Parts: sequence; structure tokens; C-alpha cells
Amino acid sequence: MSSMAASKHQEVQLVEPQFSKIVEGLRGAEGPVFDNHGQFFMVAPEVEKDGKYAGQILKVDLETGKTTILCEPSVDGFGGIPAGCQCDHEGNLWVADMRLGIIKVTQKGEMTQICTKDSEGRTMQGCNDCAFDYHGNLWVTAPAGEIAPHPYRRSNEEAFGSVYCLTKAGQAIRVDTGILFPNGIAVSHLDDGRPKQLIVAETFTKLLWSYDINNDGQLQNKTIWGRLSGDHEGGADGMDFDDDGNLLVAHWGSGFIEVFSPAGGTSAKRIKCPFKKASNLHFAQKSNTVYVTEHDSHALWKFEWERNGKLQFCDTLIF
Repeated sequence: MSSMAASKHQEVQLVEPQFSKIVEGLRGAEGPVFDNHGQFFMVAPEVEKDGKYAGQILKVDLETGKTTILCEPSVDGFGGIPAGCQCDHEGNLWVADMRLGIIKVTQKGEMTQICTKDSEGRTMQGCNDCAFDYHGNLWVTAPAGEIAPHPYRRSNEEAFGSVYCLTKAGQAIRVDTGILFPNGIAVSHLDDGRPKQLIVAETFTKLLWSYDINNDGQLQNKTIWGRLSGDHEGGADGMDFDDDGNLLVAHWGSGFIEVFSPAGGTSAKRIKCPFKKASNLHFAQKSNTVYVTEHDSHALWKFEWERNGKLQFCDTLIF
């Protein structure tokens, strides 16, 4: 019996933790991430200046709520729309950007566009979210059309979204395409640190797709791993694993974060949020504190979960 069928009739437990608001009124709220020194960053992807995009990468003091602009990414006069972040062992931020593709930002705010073409010479697509595996490969969703200077378009209705693997050697490989707005992304691992499974959210179908990651870093066996509840609007956005292998998924537009067991299927628990449009989430290091971004008041919140989060790449030894 498939995991979808096995969990089809399970009861969904409602969880109502206490949420605390850290900062609000930002110009967009996405991509929460800690670096390897415990500093917190996020992005404001919805900034426009004079009709042009000018998204921001922000550093946030979690005690005071004070935000500092680390970088406003742009290339050749085209402003970025940063949407997802990850951190490496050196403290660099790797950012999925809807206009610029994959960019790297140092702690000094210095920005580099990593690639404009994929491994087969195709123009890179605009990117939305990303996740490092423990080997240092960056897995990236790309729901936008070709990067600037091409016109900005999104795969909301036409399924041209893709998934990339930016290998630790720096090669951007398109590993899947034909997806209707691929969004959140997460990697699970074997006990020895080898990447095992890739989970990709397809927002507007409410589906979570899984791929097996083989020993060569290639994907195989694409299957429907999970499905968000159909009785709410919106769809799957950002996600993160706890250390028991449960996947917490921001269900944008529903007012909930849905929690899936390691077997997938339908959600076993729903975390009730004091807002409707949760966009992404991220655990603090070695902690059960979860930081959540949302689009209602463009804010950052936190709450306590039942378990600690899974170890992030930037906090690991290199496998």
C-alpha cells in the first residue's frame, strides 16, 4: 500500500502553539535562515523602486527586531527578487532569486551571480527556494521564466517550472522540469549523511513530490509523496524537517503549517497560525524554535515545536 493510501484516513491533530511576532511591516517576508554563527537573515522580495524590482536581503536582530539591509541584489541594472536562502560553512548566503537565478552574498553584502546558463547551455530560470544537502550540493526550485534581461514570468498556469542541482563543483544541472510553480524544497539523508530523498512543493496543485537521490547525485523514481489538505485555499510553500524526520510545510493562504510524518501521505498535524499566508519556516540551530515568515503583515514570527530541527548543512562537518 502506498504512503498516500496508508495515511488517507488518518485523523489530523490540531496544534495551537503560542506565536510571538518579532518584526512586521517589511517589504515582503521570505527565506528565513541562520548562518553558522547564529546570525539570522531573511529576504524582502516585493520591493519596487520606480517600477523596477529591488528586493532586499535583510539581517535581523532577533532580540530587538531591528533589520539591516545586507544587500539589494541587481545585475546590469536589473533588480532582484530574492525568495529563498541557505548558508554555507563560510557564512556565505546562497540565494534563490526570481529574476537573477542563483546568487551568493557574503557577510559584507558583496553579491555574485553564480551562473547564467545551466550545464546544457540553456538560460537559467528564475529561482524561488533552495536547500543544501550534507555533501554541499544546492537543490533549487525555479518557477520563473528565463532570468533578466528576459521578461519576468511565472509558471502559475503554464507548467514550465524546473528544479536544479548546483553541484559543489559549481555546475548547474536541470534535474526536472514541466512543474506548475515549484516552490519549497527539502532534502532528507541517510544516517551516514548521504542525501537520500528530495521533496519539492508544487504550490498550485497542493502536491509534494519526492525523488530518490542515487549515489551519483542523480534523481529517480519521481512520485507523489504528500498532498496538502484540500479544504483550504493556497498551496505548499517553504518547508523544513525536524530531527524525527517530520516535514513542516507552510500552507500559504490556509492559516496553517501542515506536518507530515516521514512516510508522507496527508498531514498528521496542523499547526494553527495567527495569520493566513505563511510563506516559509526555519528551525534555529539545535533548537525547537521555529521562525516563520508570512505575507499578511509581511512579518517574522516564532513558536516552539515539539522537537528540535534537523541539522543544517552549515552546522555540519563536511561529509
